[in-house]
Amino acid sequence: MTARTISAAIVALRSGQVTATQLLDEAIAVADRYDEQLGIYLARFDDAARAAAAAADKAYAAGDPAGALLGIPLGIKDIITTVEGPTTAQSLVHDSAWGDQQDAPVVSRLRSAGGVITGKTTTMEFATGLPDPAKPFPIPRNPWNPDHWTGGSSSGTGNGVAAGAFLGGLGTDTGGSIRGPAAFCGISGIKATFGRVPKSGCVPLGYSLDNIGPMARSARDCAIMLTVLAGYDASDPCAVDEPVPDYEAALTGDLSGLRIGVDPLAEHRRGDQDPMLGELLEAALAVLAERGASVVPVELPYYRELTAATGITSRSEAFAYHAPDLRSRWEDYFAATRQGIGAAPAYSGADYVQAQRVRRVGQREVAALFETVDLVVTPTASVAAFAIDGLAEAGMERFRAMHTSYWNAVGNPALSVPMGFGATDLPLGLQIMGRPFDEATVLRAGDAYQQVTDWHLAEPSTAGRTTVGV
Repeated sequence: MTARTISAAIVALRSGQVTATQLLDEAIAVADRYDEQLGIYLARFDDAARAAAAAADKAYAAGDPAGALLGIPLGIKDIITTVEGPTTAQSLVHDSAWGDQQDAPVVSRLRSAGGVITGKTTTMEFATGLPDPAKPFPIPRNPWNPDHWTGGSSSGTGNGVAAGAFLGGLGTDTGGSIRGPAAFCGISGIKATFGRVPKSGCVPLGYSLDNIGPMARSARDCAIMLTVLAGYDASDPCAVDEPVPDYEAALTGDLSGLRIGVDPLAEHRRGDQDPMLGELLEAALAVLAERGASVVPVELPYYRELTAATGITSRSEAFAYHAPDLRSRWEDYFAATRQGIGAAPAYSGADYVQAQRVRRVGQREVAALFETVDLVVTPTASVAAFAIDGLAEAGMERFRAMHTSYWNAVGNPALSVPMGFGATDLPLGLQIMGRPFDEATVLRAGDAYQQVTDWHLAEPSTAGRTTVGV
């Protein structure tokens, strides 16, 4: 595309170097060429998007470019409602009238900021499980190598940004579903503090874990989007009425005085991992130190217990939502959805209560940890994207490889940014966590890292640059 990042596109739009219609035409051309192969979209809104882009061009021409995202093409994960059409949750089971086809608060905020909604992107069924070739939905594929997965469940937003089908988009994150696809597709994505972004108008998976958040090429892009998305909305009982800063204004590039904790015994040091992981992580930490931060050893408290608590909580809360349909429409669900949510009755009410007690203890211990450090850094995952063939057989190894769900249990903000390529030439991600409601410092660290690295600007062989999957 003419501009690879939202921040660059905004500069180009405001200077008249490019029009919103030109940006959208480039995005549509990418989708026309690669959508069928990569499985980016479930529905495209080309006509409505063209009208929105034309309106943005009129605003720029009139010298009235109000809106932080005016003219920016954006994709929406298809578990979030939009006025253009039904929200399918990529499922045969889901009621197409759910949400009454209204914009979710986050979509309304993007539109109010001038965003151009290009369509609804692929996900995993109800934002859980795995692709199912037996069902009539696209299989999301990684633009770096279409034989590999995007990660889930914000799959189409992840590969759409990486391929250039739009410049940013919305994902959701219950156990890592923003950060996993961001890492596997070589882009950036942030799960804000639980309650920071309203999640009404989003098909629920785990009521006490779900988050909506931005995915884009850079941490700066995520900061621009999060400033628009964040803030209280009475329609979400979990929303927190906390002041929202200008996140982009916090991106100084200077990390002087910040203490960054790294756990030398963390899970990514054990078991299977990409041969390049250690080297890339050390290089990333060195960059953060060069920007002024001090790196100190820490121990993440109750890592196994909190990770298990996320699993118990998400499955139990999902079963509470799906129980009637699971009983009456079992075969209509994806196989992996049946396996995951269908196993929830094995947990007792006492198990669920105990998981919440573990989460509360974990929150206190993590808060104590953040009295000694400002940020914590880990890999987003120990490995790069899994091959699609054999994905189901990978089983628990897929979950052990991810280092995301711990932070859903405690609710802290967590950002994934690209930190290089692994042994199979697929992207690996760096995960940065901070104190509750301190997304500004998390984003500042991610942006400082990206000011002196260019992993986030690397592009797969799509959008006419070469070929993909040939």
